[in-house]
Amino acid sequence: MGLTGQGVKVGIIDTGVDVDHPALNGGTPGFPNPRVVTGWDFVGDDYNADLGTTPVPDANPDDCGGHGTHVAGIVGANGDTLKGVAPNVTFGAYRVFGCNGTTDSDIMAAAMERALADGMQVVNQSIGSSFQWPDYPTAKAADNLVKAGVVMVASIGNSGTSGLYAAGAPGVGKKVIGVASFDNTAMALSHFTAGAADVGYLAATGAPTPPTSGNFPLARTGTTSTANDACNPLPAGSLTGQVALIRRGTCAFYVKAFNAQTAGAAGVILYNNTTGLINPTVAGTPPITIPVVAISAADGATIDAQIQAGSASMDWQSGVISIPNPTGGLISSFSSWGLAADLSLKPNLGAPGGSIYSTYPLEKGGYTSLSGTSMASPHVAGAAALMLQADPTLSPSNVKRRLQNTAVPKLFNAQPSSGFLDMVHRQGAGLINIPAAVQAPVVAQTSEISVGETSGMAQTRTITLKNNSTSAVTYDLSHNAALATGPNTFTVSALNAPSTVSFSAGSVTVPAKGTATVDVTIEANASLADKSIFGGYIVATPQGGGQVLSVPFAGFKGDYQSIQVLTSGGSGYPWLAQLVGGSFVNRNSTGGTYSMVADDIPYFLLHLDHQSRKIIVKATDKATGKSAGTISIDQYLGRNSTATGTFAFAWDGTTTKGVQPDGDYTVTIEVLKALGDPANPAHWETFSTNTVTLARATVR
Repeated sequence: MGLTGQGVKVGIIDTGVDVDHPALNGGTPGFPNPRVVTGWDFVGDDYNADLGTTPVPDANPDDCGGHGTHVAGIVGANGDTLKGVAPNVTFGAYRVFGCNGTTDSDIMAAAMERALADGMQVVNQSIGSSFQWPDYPTAKAADNLVKAGVVMVASIGNSGTSGLYAAGAPGVGKKVIGVASFDNTAMALSHFTAGAADVGYLAATGAPTPPTSGNFPLARTGTTSTANDACNPLPAGSLTGQVALIRRGTCAFYVKAFNAQTAGAAGVILYNNTTGLINPTVAGTPPITIPVVAISAADGATIDAQIQAGSASMDWQSGVISIPNPTGGLISSFSSWGLAADLSLKPNLGAPGGSIYSTYPLEKGGYTSLSGTSMASPHVAGAAALMLQADPTLSPSNVKRRLQNTAVPKLFNAQPSSGFLDMVHRQGAGLINIPAAVQAPVVAQTSEISVGETSGMAQTRTITLKNNSTSAVTYDLSHNAALATGPNTFTVSALNAPSTVSFSAGSVTVPAKGTATVDVTIEANASLADKSIFGGYIVATPQGGGQVLSVPFAGFKGDYQSIQVLTSGGSGYPWLAQLVGGSFVNRNSTGGTYSMVADDIPYFLLHLDHQSRKIIVKATDKATGKSAGTISIDQYLGRNSTATGTFAFAWDGTTTKGVQPDGDYTVTIEVLKALGDPANPAHWETFSTNTVTLARATVR
C-alpha cells in the first residue's frame, strides 16, 4: 500500500516511552526528538497509586517500566531490528505510571486531555480496569476524545480466565475501539537452555531483566499437577542460589515469585497450566528483585522431568529464537470476555497481542516479547494511522466501521478443528485486515449490532450500506453462526446454538456514491437457556468477487434483570466483619459491637456475581425504627473477579444525617441490578444485618 503513517500523530498513554531508543527517536536521543515530538510525565518515578504517593510531574516522559516503550514500538518502531505497523508516525508520550505500581483514573483523564490539546489524531491506551461500565470515568473521558475527533483505541483487558462481563475501561467506552488479543503465528523469544532443551520465554513485567549468561541449578516447588504451586510461603533457604520452576495456578504470579524470592531463589520459571504462553505481571510491594520468566506447559513438563531425574541446571542465553505458535491466529486465552455491563458489544475487534516482539527500554535489553491485549491495541492504533494517512478526512467512527467491516472472524480457540467460530463477545468483529480496511469501497454504517436482552422476542435492526466507489455493487446476504455461552458467569461453557437470522431481501444493490438498507431479524436459539449470550455475523458477499463485509451481533437471551447480583456464592455472604492487621476477622451475619476506634468499625463484605448500577447502604435506629440516614451511595460497580471475592463497605458511624450516637442499628444494603429501573422494587436486591451496636466507650 505504500503507507507508513507519515504525518499522523499518535498519543501513547502509558508508562512513557524510552526517548533514547534508536527505533523510536529518529536518530536523535533525548526529549523531544524527531519521533517523540511532545508529551508529559504526569507522575514521576516514585508514584504508585496503591501507596498513595503524591505525583511529581516533569516535562520528560521517559520510560523506566517498559510497557509503554513496547506499545510504542508496535505502533511505529522504525529501526533495523524492527518496524512497527506505521513506522513514520510521530508520537506524543504521556506517562501516567511510576516505575512500579498502579495509576489513578484522574491522571489517565488528564493525560487524555493533554493528548487532545497536543493535536493527537490517534490515542492508544493499553491500560484498563476490568469488569467495568461504559460510565466508568476513564471510559467517559475516552468517549469525549472521540467526540472531539480523536480515534481512541484501548485494550479490552487480560481477565479471560475470570469469566464473562470482564471487559475493562476505557475499552468499554461506547465510542472507543475496544481491542481483543489474538495469538501471534510465530514467537520471537528470549531463551535459556536446560539440558538439551532450548526454551523460549516471556519475561515478567515488574521483575528485573533476565541475564544473557550464567548457569544456575534448577529446583521445583511442586509437581505438574500441583494446583497451588508456591502459593504458600516456602521453607527459608530452600531455594538458595537456585532457579525455581513453578506451575501457574490459584494465586497471583506476584505471590509465587515473592515466596520463591523469600526462600532464596536466584530466579523463577513460571510454566503454564494450559496451552500457549503467559505474560505474567509480578509488580508489587515489596518488589521482586530476581528475574521471572514464563514458559509453555510442555517446556515446563520437560524441565520438571529433568529435575526429577537428578541434578538439573539452566543457562541464560543471549539473542532470540523463533518458534511456531500452536495457537497462532486464534483468540488469546487471556483476552477478556464481554459483553459490557450494559449489554453493548465488547470487544469490538481484535489484533495480534499474544507473543509480540517489540522495543523495550535500552537498559532492559532494548527488545523483548510480551503478551496481552496491551499489545493488540497498538496494532489497531497503527492501523488507524495508516488509514488516516490514506484518507485524512476519515472520522473516528468511519475508522472503526472500516476495521470492523473487514475484520475476519476466527475459529474457536479451544477446538479450532470443530469449524465453529469463536464467540462474538470474545473476538468482536474478528482479526483486523489492514489492507482491506484501507481499501474497502463499501462500508456498513451499522458496523455492529448490540441486540440487548431478548426475553424470547426476535429483534429487527436496519443495516445501511454506503458505496464510496463509482460503480454499483450487489451483495448477497447471509448469516455466519458463532458459538454461544451458557448462563454461568465464572465458568464459561461453549454452546453450538446458532441464532435464527432472516433478511428483508436476500441481496441488495448499493448504487455508486449511494446507500442501500436491509432489515435483519435476529432470534436466539430456542434451545439456549435463559441468561445465555449468543451472537453471529451478518455477511455481505459481493457478486462477482471483492471485499466481503461482516457485521457482528451479540445479545442476551431472557430478562437481564433476572441475574442475581448480591449472592452468597456458597460462602455465606454478605458478611459483617472487622479489619484487624489488614485482614477481615469475626466474619458473621449475626451482628456485633464496635468501639469505633481505629479499625474497630463495622465492615460489610459483599460478593457481587454481576455488575450493579447502584448500591445504597442505609442505617436504621433499631430502638425507634426510624431512618438514621444513608451511609454511602456507589454507582456503576464492577463484579467480583472470582466466585468468592468480595467488596468491602465500611461505616465510620456517620450518615447523611451526621454522626450517629451510640446505640443499636440495622444496616440495609440495597443493590440495583445492572439495567434495573430504580422505580421497580423487583429490580433491587436487599440485605439487612442483625444488630450493629456502636459503643464508643467500649475499647477492645
